Amino acid sequence: MANYPQLDDQVGIWKLKEVNDAQMGGYWRNAGSIGIWGGGGTPTAQVTIDFNIIATAGNSTDFGDLTSARIGVSGAGSFTRHISAGGQDPDHKNIMDYVTYKSQGNAADFGDLTNVTRLQSSHSNATRMITGGGYPGSSSINVINFVEIASTGNATDFGDLSVTRHGNSSCSSPTRGLFAGGNNTGDTIDFVQIATKGNAADFGNLTSSREGSRGLSSSTRGVFIGGSDNNVIEFVTIASQGNTIDYGDASANSEGYGNHAYSNSVRGVYSLGAVPSSSNVIEFFDIQAGGTAADFGDLTQARQQVAGASEANGGLNDGYQGSRNTYIQGAGRAFIQGGTGPTALIQEHIISTLSNTSSFGNLSVSRQDTGGFSSSIRAYAAGGISPSFEDEIDYYFIATRGNAADFGNLSTGVRNPGGLSSATRGITGGGTDSSDLTNVIDFITLESTGNASDFGDLTVARGYVAGASSSTRGLFFGGNSPSDSNIIDYITIASAGNAQDFGDLSQARQPYNSSCSNGTRALTMGGATDSYVDTIDFVTVASTGNASDFGDITVGSAKGSAVANQTRAVRQAGQTNSSNPENSMDFVTIATTGNATDYGDATTAMKTHSGASDSHGGLQG
Repeated sequence: MANYPQLDDQVGIWKLKEVNDAQMGGYWRNAGSIGIWGGGGTPTAQVTIDFNIIATAGNSTDFGDLTSARIGVSGAGSFTRHISAGGQDPDHKNIMDYVTYKSQGNAADFGDLTNVTRLQSSHSNATRMITGGGYPGSSSINVINFVEIASTGNATDFGDLSVTRHGNSSCSSPTRGLFAGGNNTGDTIDFVQIATKGNAADFGNLTSSREGSRGLSSSTRGVFIGGSDNNVIEFVTIASQGNTIDYGDASANSEGYGNHAYSNSVRGVYSLGAVPSSSNVIEFFDIQAGGTAADFGDLTQARQQVAGASEANGGLNDGYQGSRNTYIQGAGRAFIQGGTGPTALIQEHIISTLSNTSSFGNLSVSRQDTGGFSSSIRAYAAGGISPSFEDEIDYYFIATRGNAADFGNLSTGVRNPGGLSSATRGITGGGTDSSDLTNVIDFITLESTGNASDFGDLTVARGYVAGASSSTRGLFFGGNSPSDSNIIDYITIASAGNAQDFGDLSQARQPYNSSCSNGTRALTMGGATDSYVDTIDFVTVASTGNASDFGDITVGSAKGSAVANQTRAVRQAGQTNSSNPENSMDFVTIATTGNATDYGDATTAMKTHSGASDSHGGLQG
């Protein structure tokens, strides 16, 4: 299916592939939605209204003018109208202006707020706009106003915020609106039910106290950006009260006030505001994924305290509102967990696409030498050292960038265990505890939470082992016992019991976490003896026997990790000599023996980490 704008008018039954093509190609309904910037200051108050096409990065274009110049405006709207409320120039205003998104031109009078104010915030669903807080000239207020967007007229009292505030930010789902931060509230987030008048209730807290942040949303997720000389991008799930989670960064710390951000269901767009002087920079990021924001373009002029909203804001949720970047379960998302430092960093990449890693979130504790495994839904990091021996098991949801949460505990604190999993069980084996090498094998049920249970024992106690699996069988490769080992053990994942001998590696070595499987073949990539090894060994998981030579990685490396989907295995970073970690990554096609090829780079040079993937062989069956 080609990229045809007239698809917006098409009806009938579509094939799933056609829907996917339209979504991924960016020509689904309202993919051309615009966002509007109104007013603001340089710091002198401005009358200008700019606009951008959300799906297409580029500089802003002149849309028209407000009815009067003002700074400290807030903005929100429906599918058809954008409303700019309040502001100052030099007196505080109760003015509300509106424009129609599809008709460029100057704004018209909508009505008046119940009070003069600036530095308030606004949000909306498809029918109602709500404005809360602000500064009328002497002290902050807690007033919440609302209007019905389709009908011009004066605002009506909705209720009160939990505390007086200005410099707050807002976002919304179709049913719920949030007010975050502000000068008097620090990190407080309030919420209201948009359809029901009443006072705001406590929702949770921002990651830090601040005012002047920007707010935007998808239909489910609320996002707050910057403020108070801060560059953090953080999110909440609007339907569930709770604190925000840090999952990205703006390019610079921002100090400017104003609700200058907007979104469709996929992309968030914001202006930097004051950094510390007025800026024309516009940036964007993926609302689902987070990460470091990228340059979008420039405003027509540098300014701060500008109002922002779009005809496709996530809170409208009436049909699909932009080109979707949907996470597909089992699509090959892979992770690097923790590592040298120690660090809490979780990095991600897509196995099928040659690329560098990007930041995903953080483990609950900074640590190295973890064991890693995963289901198709969750990834796990178990054990490690930080500098004490850790028994912590962390987990996080693969589809959603963010920080890991506590799952439970291993039977003892251990570093460098081998990790593997089926679709239902996660298993660690071996490693070093506070006293010596261990032969302990622990297991958990993946889609639950709780402490690990005893599975059995390895044939020999050893550390620095590597794990891999099919849907039924788990393998533990090499290690030190205390000398370098060539042992390969196997277990039947569904049946607790001691490991049995599978065969031998081509050479005794410590592979750390650098083994993986597509369900048919398991590979061990690199490792360490007296020197760093470039050897790739493979076995057929269903058949016991010694490993065979597969080829070589691009450089002798140890203390890295390996991940796989059904076709490709990737070696992730590690160490190429006795002191220096490296960030290089290699890959091979699992079905075809041969040497590895360059894949990309980790975000930072890293060793002694673990890997996990949502499409490894242990998930198949």
